[in-house]
Amino acid sequence: MSSKQEIKKRIEKLKKEISKYRYAYHVLNQQLISDSVLDSLKHQLYNLEQQFPEFITDDSPTQRVAGAVLPGFSKYKHKRPMISIEDIFDEKELQDWEDYLKKLTNFIAFDYFCEMKIDGFAICLIYKNGVFFRGATRGDGKIGEDVTQNLKTIESIPLKLRIHKSLPNQQIEKIITSNIQEGIIEIRGEVYMDKKDFERFNEQKIRKGDKPFANPRNLAAGSIRQIDPKLAASRKLKFLAYDIVTNLGQIKHSQEHEILEAIGFNTDKGKKCANLKQVENFCDKVEKRRNSLPFQIDGVVINVDDNKIFEKLGVAGKSWRASRAFKFSAKQAVTVVKNIRTQIGRTGAITPIAELEPVKIEGITISRATLHNEDQIKKLGIKIYDTVIIERAGDVIPAVVEVLFKLRTGREKSFQMPKNCVSCGEKLIKDEKGAILRCPNKDCFARRKESLYHFVSKKAFNIDHLGPKIIDQLIDQHLISDPSDLFTLTQGDLVLLERQAKKSSENLISAITESKKIDFEKFIYSLGIRQVGEETAIDLSKKFGSLEKLKNASIEELEAVRDIGEIASQAIYNWFSSKTNIQLLEKIKEAGVEIINLKNVADVGYLQKFKGKKFVLTGGLFLMDRGDAKKKIRAMGGEISESISKKTDYLIVGENPGSKLTKAKKLGVKVINETEFLEIVQ
Repeated sequence: MSSKQEIKKRIEKLKKEISKYRYAYHVLNQQLISDSVLDSLKHQLYNLEQQFPEFITDDSPTQRVAGAVLPGFSKYKHKRPMISIEDIFDEKELQDWEDYLKKLTNFIAFDYFCEMKIDGFAICLIYKNGVFFRGATRGDGKIGEDVTQNLKTIESIPLKLRIHKSLPNQQIEKIITSNIQEGIIEIRGEVYMDKKDFERFNEQKIRKGDKPFANPRNLAAGSIRQIDPKLAASRKLKFLAYDIVTNLGQIKHSQEHEILEAIGFNTDKGKKCANLKQVENFCDKVEKRRNSLPFQIDGVVINVDDNKIFEKLGVAGKSWRASRAFKFSAKQAVTVVKNIRTQIGRTGAITPIAELEPVKIEGITISRATLHNEDQIKKLGIKIYDTVIIERAGDVIPAVVEVLFKLRTGREKSFQMPKNCVSCGEKLIKDEKGAILRCPNKDCFARRKESLYHFVSKKAFNIDHLGPKIIDQLIDQHLISDPSDLFTLTQGDLVLLERQAKKSSENLISAITESKKIDFEKFIYSLGIRQVGEETAIDLSKKFGSLEKLKNASIEELEAVRDIGEIASQAIYNWFSSKTNIQLLEKIKEAGVEIINLKNVADVGYLQKFKGKKFVLTGGLFLMDRGDAKKKIRAMGGEISESISKKTDYLIVGENPGSKLTKAKKLGVKVINETEFLEIVQ
């Protein structure tokens, strides 16, 4: 963005969109976009306003807390505003925040207190003479809704306070006792619902033909804001306390958690941290535990532990300066398309790629995303300079999933797919289905490079230390022209390459030598035959067992293989009918490559205990490589699928499993973790 006028225009667009989404979420309990996308939009607005404070206005979403009083509830004015927390997303922003605090405090030393940020519905509880007197929602931060009767139905909210355990500070205990006997105590926290209770509730709604809730937070909010308390009572809501507004003698935020536990509240014990390194370690540990927790969290709240310093630092915009929410990595984010270019694949397919303003997803900086093909560009209606939602799933290149049209400013430009190959100039043609443009020139330089990248990739020959940059140099130096040349390289050849010291070249030659023994299915995949992916390569290896039999297979024999249709059969037959390709296979064989046929693997003695069983894997695996897990399943007769259905027998779950886990539970599919899977296969 070059001019201030453009920046001001974008800020206004962002404010309008965020306000719409926040109103739907906080007031109507409707989720129009994912939490991660809304967080990303808010973060963009906040950063722009920090850079250009002259554009900050009182109506900005960064300057107030969302919410409004619903009709049917009486209003409650908070004695102290319920201020929300500004988000940060990575270690750099965490460090920037600390630097900011240090300057404001003249570099006074202070500790932090970290606690889980539960994804619930914020409320306050007022106790008069130790008895629960009033409960209210956050509302707009200053005025909330009196929902006392609904809150009384939650078992984890004490109706009367008492000291359940002694406190280390006897003076604080005396003040608490005095306030319980005669005085006011205000507690703040979150109403939430456990994941299992949420799933059971949604299952009941689905059976009745009703629309399920999007997430536990929406259900908790909807329950508390029901006019009839019986509805709130029928739902298994819980309460987690995290703040004491009343001065009970506490001088540290960490003491408040001790007090909350002592007087009978459920609270996160959290952790005191002396520095940012300890804060980061705590955040990492919590994120790893995230999916095993009974409730949903979306980050860690970090407070300056000293209450006096906390208060002195005050408020900026909608947030306390001394408090931040470290949000966990999201799978979606919002960014701007800087340009659209095309990429040529090994089969000649032309893929449009969006070049993006860098943004982080799941801790990884993303600067490009696939647009798949020309039809997808038309479907999305995407233009250069558009604001878009991108999504990252697993290790694949992120994709653009939606264009935020209302954020357009008028500077956007349309993109047209090229008519000729940008590498060789050949006229592009459409494939059989008319969806994909291809370069038909088999000698196209870009196609040859992509074929070599594919040949050495993890699912093929898996040659360590041999990435695209080295392959490009090997081609430029005329050291290789096809895959077979890789196996004839010597250490002396690598001297010509940049940054190839003695040790580096030794490692590369060693990796190439080790790769010469390869499983038959991986060898088939490495050839880059059109229509032949990882699963098809496995099916071909099972059917034919050796390269000779596959080379001599007829179209009819190929079509008889499971899940291989007419188009794929013709593509495989044509590949092995090419004299050039047969010569390549001979050269690879002469270079010393040994193909391990499937019959040799079967002789190892694997049991066929998974015969006829279908497996789906989801989430990150730590005890084993995903490829190794798939290999074990197939070796024992099982099948791999990418999607959950009624025919799925097992779902293997790792970290951050996503929607597949929810669907599996709905369909009654057996769910097992890595440890359980390893016990089965041993």
